[in-house]
Amino acid sequence: MKKKVLFIIILALIGLAIIYYIYIKQEKKEVGILTIYGNVDIREVNLSFRIPGLVKIMKLEEGDIAKKGQIIAYIDKNQYTDQLNEANAEQNVQKANLDKLLAGTRAEEIAQAKALVQEREATLLNAKDFLEKNEKGYKAGVVSQQEYDNSVKQRDEAAARLSSSREALVEALNGPRMEDVQAAKASLKAAQAKSSSLQKTISYTTLNAPSDGAILTRIKEPGAYVNAGEPVYTLAINSPKWIQTYVDEIDLGKVRPGMKAQITSDSFTNKIYSGYIGFISPTAEFTPKSVETPELRASLVYRLRVIVKDPENELRQGMPVTVKLKIGSNENDKTSGKNK
Repeated sequence: MKKKVLFIIILALIGLAIIYYIYIKQEKKEVGILTIYGNVDIREVNLSFRIPGLVKIMKLEEGDIAKKGQIIAYIDKNQYTDQLNEANAEQNVQKANLDKLLAGTRAEEIAQAKALVQEREATLLNAKDFLEKNEKGYKAGVVSQQEYDNSVKQRDEAAARLSSSREALVEALNGPRMEDVQAAKASLKAAQAKSSSLQKTISYTTLNAPSDGAILTRIKEPGAYVNAGEPVYTLAINSPKWIQTYVDEIDLGKVRPGMKAQITSDSFTNKIYSGYIGFISPTAEFTPKSVETPELRASLVYRLRVIVKDPENELRQGMPVTVKLKIGSNENDKTSGKNK
């Protein structure tokens, strides 16, 4: 009798275990609902200046909220301002030089060049007369060889100076050469480019938040010298917020990008967050330990990215969540309204 009762009890326990297992499976896989599990994946970005410099102001503390485009830090711009002033002065010099060439030779300069030619023509004439006298004296033996050689030298020097002044007069009459004008234009463009580059550099002395987010880490303090690209803040991007989850190969055909999702968390059990599938990985991978379940152990899965709406910013980095997808209907696609 006791053995019979014990046997009945064992059968009852086995039956209860089977019923419980079926119940759990049904709870996990509601009719028309695919339930998967994942974690909140908030992206982080290290913020840095594009140029080196001395940190002057750090406006935000850890935990502060930054808005997209907001200025959150400055570095000292004095050295770059000095360089810009110097570049602007050089630009003005090059512009004045070009304007001078384009204006051509002034009448006063032409008159001065003509007067110089006349003066040197007279000088050459006098040098020739003096040489002629010394040549006669040298032949008569009353002028030394040194005196004669000096007069020849004076005549040659006067001729060279006259030739130079005549060339200068021709240049004055013809105006600047085209090559000189092109060279002056190129010099001005180079000076302008340098000024423009320094103006852009000065704009890099401010650090702007690339998107809305919260400051996770304030790495540097005012007075610190930083190199270009050296992080000064770590920003957690609040929007869009992602859920990283996985689906097994059997259920892969049931999901698609744009499919609407409902997300719940253990921290806010009575609240449902809306979202949609934003990305499905094209390659399979083994189930990560963070979301491993007995059914998926040692199975190949595909990574999903679910975009979730969290206007009150309640979901935190790494928080485990449950994602439910209503399968079998295109009406739940985020883009279904546009496709109709």
